[in-house]
Amino acid sequence: MTLPPFTKHYETAERAAAAVRHYRWINEHAKPLRQPALKVIGPASLTFERVEGRSVRPEDLPRTAELLGHAHGAAWRSDLQAASLNTPHRFQDGTTFDDYLGPRKVALRRRHEQGYLTNKVSLHAMLGLLEETAQGPCAFYKDSNPRNFIITAAGDIVTVDTDDLSLAPMGYDLAKLVATLLLTYGPLASEAIDDACDIYSQALRQHAPQLDPIDRERLDDGLALHAVLTAPYLGRNGYCHIWPAHIRLRLQGAS
Repeated sequence: MTLPPFTKHYETAERAAAAVRHYRWINEHAKPLRQPALKVIGPASLTFERVEGRSVRPEDLPRTAELLGHAHGAAWRSDLQAASLNTPHRFQDGTTFDDYLGPRKVALRRRHEQGYLTNKVSLHAMLGLLEETAQGPCAFYKDSNPRNFIITAAGDIVTVDTDDLSLAPMGYDLAKLVATLLLTYGPLASEAIDDACDIYSQALRQHAPQLDPIDRERLDDGLALHAVLTAPYLGRNGYCHIWPAHIRLRLQGAS
């Protein structure tokens, strides 16, 4: 049986055009990520092949970490070696996708205004952590939450929703995956997170042996940033669990 296609509508034609650019960039430069076939490009909509399956769960963390490592290593080797985390990156048509620092500085200041960072001391602590993480080779960030991967009945992992793409340090999107698994399903074993770092790093270095492995300290830096950036979504989108104690303590220390 042929499944009916899936059509996604956008608020503006510009948003739809950006999503197409991101989709094509991933197909060209991050080939390990399999995406649904793009069937029709409308004025403010995109129609994709429909893929049936389930979202990523905690037991899928090793395989998904490996996939991200391969994708980030391939993208660095193909297009991101000369990219800088504080400068927007250019597509072939001259348009850009976001740098790492600028949009997240804006977002952190917004979280302060919204009350998720209780004072300016905590805001400056998070801005300082953001600056500390903005070093090393560039990967890309595609918001690797569990809903943005579909695991098919055959066991394939298909990547969906690449509307927003930005530069990010290696391991930052792995931290988003770990963060959203924690918020969705509850605590993960520390050993499982350590293993995910190792698996990601091994996959990454198959494409570029000179890239440094991602250790747990770097991942926890990403988790602390994601804890603030995702704060407005707690209790929504399936994020019904609290952060692990060591992340809560770190955030309390920042305030």
